[in-house]
Amino acid sequence: MSNPADQKLTDILNYGALNLALSIGYQTRLFDVMDGLEGPATLETIAEEAQLDARYLTEWLGIMVCGEIVELSQTEDGRELFFLPPAYADRLTRRSGSANLGVYTQEIPLLTTCSWDALLKRFHSGDGISYDHYPRFQAFMAQLADAKHQQVLVDQFLPAVDNGAILDQMRNGIQVCDLGCAEGLVILLLAAAFPRSRFTGMDLDGEVIRKARNRARIQKLDNAEFFRTDAATLAENDAFAGKFDYITAFDAIHDQTRPDLALKGVLAMLRPGGCFSMVDIAASSRLADNQNHPLGAFMYTVSLLHCLPVGRVDQGMGLGMMWGREKAVQMLKEAGFSDVDVLEIPNDPFNDHFFCRKSPR
Repeated sequence: MSNPADQKLTDILNYGALNLALSIGYQTRLFDVMDGLEGPATLETIAEEAQLDARYLTEWLGIMVCGEIVELSQTEDGRELFFLPPAYADRLTRRSGSANLGVYTQEIPLLTTCSWDALLKRFHSGDGISYDHYPRFQAFMAQLADAKHQQVLVDQFLPAVDNGAILDQMRNGIQVCDLGCAEGLVILLLAAAFPRSRFTGMDLDGEVIRKARNRARIQKLDNAEFFRTDAATLAENDAFAGKFDYITAFDAIHDQTRPDLALKGVLAMLRPGGCFSMVDIAASSRLADNQNHPLGAFMYTVSLLHCLPVGRVDQGMGLGMMWGREKAVQMLKEAGFSDVDVLEIPNDPFNDHFFCRKSPR
């Protein structure tokens, strides 16, 4: 195509379709199945191993081959063979751990299903969209947390926090809180790993709190508890004042309707000298500085479909996912944290670690 605009728009149509097909491949575990096969395989073999319909699989493989994700070859008698190269298998399968990008292919299709019609109306009204529109997305976020935390939280992330000091304190016994805990994965992992410490999860969604409590009972974790609470009211809750030695918030603050009050609540809940790990989006607060962000368009889209509208409920601030480092540091300091370090997280292209400490006095 001679017209660059035509070429770019054609690429967008192809890659948009490819993302949808990648999501199907991830959800149906086709990538995991193909990764487990010994070399190129026929359609019939893949269908049998995946327990999926061969005709639908034929169409899906057509997308994967045209999208250059799956390699196509032939046997000597002309039968088609399909092969998922290791370079893609290492990023699209559940064995990928923190390098898993396959799990993210589900995000745009899912959010479109959840909020599309409501979002178009909000472009006119400016209102927010409540969490009631996103029930399936909550399950996805639990799956995403599982992919991110199971392999790295205890063994990689915590040893790097405050040069390992937090890890030593947890072994000896401290009070820890996870804000925006969803179904409680972080709390449950930590409670199992550090029986001398006590762990508290907080979330506004009553259903995820119910699930977290049930999982704690099943795992017999007596040192884990969960509360349904609005983060914006934490500074006013005397029961939590100065209670915690360490607080975490994983991709939770930018979704708050009043993130300013949530951060003040975190400060109020920390004991003097206590620490706060806010893991949030690695981006700039300035659009001009995000133009070359490798995931910029994807992140702004997720923000438009979810983070911005849930943050504007009840006339909330609506920070959006791409609030950026500069705004985050500014709000942390306005909340009362004088010591704020912005740290990169190895093997995590999405997030930065904002490590803060409350003044000892």
